[in-house]
Amino acid sequence: MKTASNVNNLEKPVADLGRRYAQVRNHSVEICRPLEIEDYVVQPIVDVSPPKWHLGHTTWFFETFILIPYFRDYQVFDAQYNFVFNSYYETIGARVVRTDRGNLSRPSVSDIYKYRQYVDEQMTRFLESSPMTTEVQNLLELGLNHEQQHQELLLTDIKYILGHNPLFPAYEKEKNSKKQSLARLEMLHFAEGIYEIGFEGKGFCFDNELGRHKTYLNNFEIANRLVTNGEYLEFMLAGGYEDFSHWHAEGWDWVKQNAATAPLYWHLIDGKWMNYTLNGLMEIDLDAPVCHINFYEASAFASWKGMRLPTEAEWEAASDNFNWGTRWEWTNSAYLPYPGFKKEIGAIGEYNGKFMVNQMVLRGASEATPAGHSRKTYRNFFHAGLRWQYTGIRLAR
Repeated sequence: MKTASNVNNLEKPVADLGRRYAQVRNHSVEICRPLEIEDYVVQPIVDVSPPKWHLGHTTWFFETFILIPYFRDYQVFDAQYNFVFNSYYETIGARVVRTDRGNLSRPSVSDIYKYRQYVDEQMTRFLESSPMTTEVQNLLELGLNHEQQHQELLLTDIKYILGHNPLFPAYEKEKNSKKQSLARLEMLHFAEGIYEIGFEGKGFCFDNELGRHKTYLNNFEIANRLVTNGEYLEFMLAGGYEDFSHWHAEGWDWVKQNAATAPLYWHLIDGKWMNYTLNGLMEIDLDAPVCHINFYEASAFASWKGMRLPTEAEWEAASDNFNWGTRWEWTNSAYLPYPGFKKEIGAIGEYNGKFMVNQMVLRGASEATPAGHSRKTYRNFFHAGLRWQYTGIRLAR
């Protein structure tokens, strides 16, 4: 079966599936543990969903795509939840408009945790009592990876919620970001030729990674490390946000409309650059990779340096030769289907394919990505103007 996911190692014992299900589901709860009840409901912008909605939506996924169709005599927890927690699946029916998720004072946080407990108990019964077909296991694996995607969104959305609170409250004071030693910037050379990209082998991948194919690349060079805060600050001090010549026209419009002068979460306080982190407001670490940069900013910086962003094919072809995983890295590639890509019929077919327009590809992973949820073929994607994700810059030429 080829759906929005691909799983090649299907002979997993039920006990292993149960343990993995519990592990992934518990991690979402752990991410929310430092929150106050009031934090669960806030939606500052359309792109940021309230934490309680993430908890409900990921639960709805298992109820809707596994329990209802495959678990005999399953009783839906609350018939209204399909309207509340459906995200974008037209096939499934009507849903709350995305901008209104923050208006949902009900269901309460406690109601949603009861919903999670109920569905988890039913899923445990289902895994212990029902035959594990290839189709069901693919859906289960997709559901777990879907929840891991939302775990990253939980952290980024929580950061946006707290980072736009005028008190700049810390999410968790003892939570430390991964440290990356600063290497001397070097450009790695790759010869022109035919390279293969796309997923192969055993394990899970999303359908947009499938269709391993050959692609011809000209000679190119790519940086061995990410651009740092200090290097980006040089761009700012050189008037980078004031000189239109390095920006796409659409990017320059974004600068003017938003009065942009620095990355998201940066604040100039008493002559010192500070930035909001999950540990609270802190002085900028000049050696850390710059973060929360949109595609426009990444492209403008690369132009200012006399370079460019890598294509996603270049990034993947070179990725075994540098460290990646602390920032999602903008590429200069539009998010388009690989050769032979086909959407599945039904709701699962809506997972990736319908978003393949007006978005740019990011590669790698970030410090907010859950363990075991990254691979070099992973194709993340966002609109060019978005920067609330943990995004950074790798140069190429």
